[in-house]
Amino acid sequence: MKIALAQINTTVGDFEGNLAKIESALDRARREGLDLVVFPEQTIPGYPAEDLLEREDFLRAVESAFDRAVRLSRGTAMVIGTVRRAAAGRGNPIHNSAVLAVDGRVEGVQHKTLLPTYDVFDEGRYFRVAQEYAVFPFRGRRLGLAICEDLWNDPGYWPEGRYEIDPVSEIAGRCGADLLVAISASPFSVGRQRFRHDMLRVAAVRYGVDLVYCNLVGGNTTLVFDGASLALDGRGRLRVLGASFEEDFVVVDLDAPPLASVPERLALPPAREGPGRAAELPDCDVEAVWGALVLGTRDYLHKTGFRRAVVGLSGGIDSALTAAVAVEALGAENVTGVALPSRYSSEGSVADAVHLARNLGIRLHELSIEEMFQSALRTLAPLFEGLPQDVTEENIQARIRGLLLMALSNKSGALLLTTGNKSEVAVGYCTLYGDMSGGLAVISDVPKTLVYRLAGWLNRERELIPWATVRKEPSAELRPGQKDRDSLPPYDVLDSIVEAYVEQKMGPEEIAALGHDRELVERVLRMIDRSEYKRKQAAPGLRITEKDFGRGRRVPIVERFRK
Repeated sequence: MKIALAQINTTVGDFEGNLAKIESALDRARREGLDLVVFPEQTIPGYPAEDLLEREDFLRAVESAFDRAVRLSRGTAMVIGTVRRAAAGRGNPIHNSAVLAVDGRVEGVQHKTLLPTYDVFDEGRYFRVAQEYAVFPFRGRRLGLAICEDLWNDPGYWPEGRYEIDPVSEIAGRCGADLLVAISASPFSVGRQRFRHDMLRVAAVRYGVDLVYCNLVGGNTTLVFDGASLALDGRGRLRVLGASFEEDFVVVDLDAPPLASVPERLALPPAREGPGRAAELPDCDVEAVWGALVLGTRDYLHKTGFRRAVVGLSGGIDSALTAAVAVEALGAENVTGVALPSRYSSEGSVADAVHLARNLGIRLHELSIEEMFQSALRTLAPLFEGLPQDVTEENIQARIRGLLLMALSNKSGALLLTTGNKSEVAVGYCTLYGDMSGGLAVISDVPKTLVYRLAGWLNRERELIPWATVRKEPSAELRPGQKDRDSLPPYDVLDSIVEAYVEQKMGPEEIAALGHDRELVERVLRMIDRSEYKRKQAAPGLRITEKDFGRGRRVPIVERFRK
């Protein structure tokens, strides 16, 4: 049997666009004489559709598009993800479903059982849990269907599972499936591809089944789906592997031998204890982060109707990396850089911005903020009389820059990209309505140490980000002689504390036990907690770690829990 994994990039609510991709894949399958085409989870509506799923007009549009997709399957067969109405009774009115369609007819439906409500997921808000399991005869095989999270509760792999039931044991164990087809919308995070491969391999071996897994690819708002669809035999050996961060149509012949070796990006690294640092990531992870940032940026702009971007270039490494991502995603002709020097900007900062723009091939405008800064100080002088200068004057400069950049964005129709990294966003080392202004926070989930790793990786063959930018000490340049280290611990220390607190959910005692000074830990944690109000007002940011500061982390602004 030959099965195609149609790893397509869908858009929420774009029924015509999604159907066109489905039709193209089915046409190719017919031409090549393939037996089955497998599409990702929620192929028809796009994922995640969120509260659109509560609208009756949206559900009717899903049903209409699904009926058309089934008709398109004439002359071949497919497994496709969609929304199905639930039977009358208690619970949510719809299911997250996988459908087997053969020659224009629906031959089998399996609803999703495990509906995640942790991290970035909120499926229990919309869908009803499956109550029944079945297998479907297909080309002499007993075909079982599973949907994403249904594979994430194997008791052998998850000794402390989140759910009481393991759907795969029902489908492949009790019902006797010998071919398990899984459709998925599993978002990217660092190391996720290796993790998925290992988890799926355990399931294939446990039940001795051929396992075919098709994952969504593309960016939808803050989530980036990496694809990397795969197929395994009953001994857990890899048969095929789809591309990462791009659409793919990969064919697995269930009678063909497995691959000779596992690609580096799926090889499990040595286990580590406690929070790690970006310097420890293998190059394949750094490359994957780059792919996620580029795809997420491209799709965010294109799917929201933008074709061009503007970036404020400070001469620092964060804005340089953001501009490099934008160029790769959109093309140099569609990216504009703006240098906005003040009285505190060094000559090197402007020169580095010019050097970067030349390396990337983008336009660069230079707008001094000095006159506006002086005007603001004169206007406020009567109210500030007798008060010492402090962070207020620093923030005025950042907000003038935000004003000018947003004006350029409005006038040109180019989306402003913010340039703050995760380390800064964590502790509030950023200015609300200033450098936080913009439509997309490209690197807001990238720790500073990983920013440096990415810059070095980009420069491995030729200089893109000026080495002077990479090597100089970070500074916001908002007061004379200012350095980041005046306000923050070294970034390798800060990133370790942030990861331990945010991603590993450790408390101060546990973090201090990793070797950090207890007083420093408590200070950093206070900064993280106090900055929650800023993050609630920040631009949406692309998620690349297990726990970002977006939809996956829900912490109240008003709270008095003391660590």
